[in-house]
Amino acid sequence: MTNMEKPARLDVEGLSLSFGGLKAISDVSFSVEPGSITALIGPNGAGKTSMFNCISGFYKPQQGAIRCDGKDVSRLHPPQRAKMGFARTFQNIALFRGMTVLDNIKLGRHAHMKTNLLQALTYFGPAAREEVELRAEVERDIIDFLEINHIRHMPVGALSYGLQKRVELARALAMKPRILLLDEPVAGMNREETEDMARFILDVKEEWGTTILMVEHDMGMVMDISDHVVVLNFGQVIASGLPHEVQQDPQVVAAYLGSGDPAALMKRLAGEAGMA
Repeated sequence: MTNMEKPARLDVEGLSLSFGGLKAISDVSFSVEPGSITALIGPNGAGKTSMFNCISGFYKPQQGAIRCDGKDVSRLHPPQRAKMGFARTFQNIALFRGMTVLDNIKLGRHAHMKTNLLQALTYFGPAAREEVELRAEVERDIIDFLEINHIRHMPVGALSYGLQKRVELARALAMKPRILLLDEPVAGMNREETEDMARFILDVKEEWGTTILMVEHDMGMVMDISDHVVVLNFGQVIASGLPHEVQQDPQVVAAYLGSGDPAALMKRLAGEAGMA
């Protein structure tokens, strides 16, 4: 199973965002190559969530540009970005708990549906055909892919936390993303759940070819699956490169520990991830 949409290149150029007199992001630039996994990391308060909210359209930066394959999308609203191929998961699960897994996933396709609201409500003609096609595609390409066939008719609220996170990933995949934004995809998971999610994210990259930008605190996972790592601190990029390069960067070590060595940094971060 592969994504039929061509993966996109994401460029952040000189982005700045302020709230009153507080600068959340200051002149940040980085790129995410098509079909790659880039991790955006940094201490608490570094500006990661603000950056994600700018890229997904919830915040409007005062300066700079966000480009998808060279096109400036900085002023587009979230639904417009969704139609261009942006999809996002959230750190705090944002599912409809009373609805089934299947219905939650199908909602992810709303931006690409061809029938209008009236046709959908009457469930007649084109709307009925599109609904049947959507359900078949979701069950074939997403539910089987993420190994959640056994829970597809269960209400989301009855599922474990780890399975709910997987359903949220499924809903994002239903949008046929060219750029997938993952906001702490393994936060709060145990080790087995984390390993499963890491495997699925790699599969999305390798089988769908999707461009992935991920905010994550689990450094073991970040170093294992990322192609590129960008480190923020106080709203600025302090390091960018291959995982092993960033891991050894003195500024990164200082940002997390204040002082010390890379081995101590990784030991501490691994401990924090294990307690999450």
